[in-house]
Amino acid sequence: MRAGVVGASGLAGGELIRLITQHPDLELAFLGGSSNIGRRPAELHPGLRLDFGGLTVRPVTAESVDELADTVDVIFLATPAPVSAELSALLADRIPAVIDLSGAFRIRTPELHDRWYPKVSRRPDLADRFVYGVPELVRDRLPDAALISLPGCYATSITLGLAPLTLGLGLDLTTVVVDGKSGSSGGGLQLRTADLHPFRSGAIAPYAPTGHRHAGEVRDFLDRARPGSIGKLSMSAYGVSHVRGLLTSSYVFTDAAVDQRELQRAYLRFYKEHRFVRVRRHNETLIPVPDPQAVLGSNFCDVTVLYDEDDGRIVVLSALDNLVKGAAGQAVQAANLRFGLPEETGLTMQPVLPV
Repeated sequence: MRAGVVGASGLAGGELIRLITQHPDLELAFLGGSSNIGRRPAELHPGLRLDFGGLTVRPVTAESVDELADTVDVIFLATPAPVSAELSALLADRIPAVIDLSGAFRIRTPELHDRWYPKVSRRPDLADRFVYGVPELVRDRLPDAALISLPGCYATSITLGLAPLTLGLGLDLTTVVVDGKSGSSGGGLQLRTADLHPFRSGAIAPYAPTGHRHAGEVRDFLDRARPGSIGKLSMSAYGVSHVRGLLTSSYVFTDAAVDQRELQRAYLRFYKEHRFVRVRRHNETLIPVPDPQAVLGSNFCDVTVLYDEDDGRIVVLSALDNLVKGAAGQAVQAANLRFGLPEETGLTMQPVLPV
């Protein structure tokens, strides 16, 4: 399959290029962007030293869509949400599969979308057609999906952590409070004072202490997916000094009677057939897990569930590499399912530790 990447000079774009060039069934056929036009991937991403057949970054315009449609079978949009909304309108129905890594189409409900993405105008008919692409939870919908919207990195971690409770056990969760911590790569390559090394190094920066758009995204998806419900879901997000990886801690309150053994079995049962979600006991290794450093460079999401008997709360910990399972790796996983390949194709790399 011929693949194209738009947003090729960004961090997620570079990760897509890395994964595609190692994939046995994908051929990198197009690189697009609005900046760095004419530059080669190896110039933009120092870790890439391949020939790429002379590919350079090219613009995507209304005039070039016909040529692009003859060039690729799947296109990955690693672009800002407003750009993805515009490009999707150009590319829909012209290319067999459009996989968007931005937030342009993640939230289906119009009012909720406008709240969290007020500057992203999108075609309503396209919003209804995009499949929210967390593969473990919508696997049966991906083979027929022409338009796939990838969850955000935090949202992937939170949703995979909560799904066994809501979709598996069917619990009604009265309150969910999420604490999220992410490395600097989650903010992309934008130049911001808070991300400069003198301020970011060693920091625990509360950049979204009273709310985050990924919480709205999780709520929107799980409300539609059912069968359990969520009363209130709130989130605080912090930037920490490492580059890759994130951890979400979800503190869950429910009136249902549960215990540690039942919860552990429910998670193991729910993810039994899903190789990229590893259900772990927090004390099973030399370091407590989940820990982002134990998944870096891989497409794994490590999940641990604990029951706090003293306070009657469920604690769900989820860790992943935000550039792989939280972005490019999950995009390739979705593409594999879209085109009838085993979902692990090209994604069997193990984590790198120490980092």
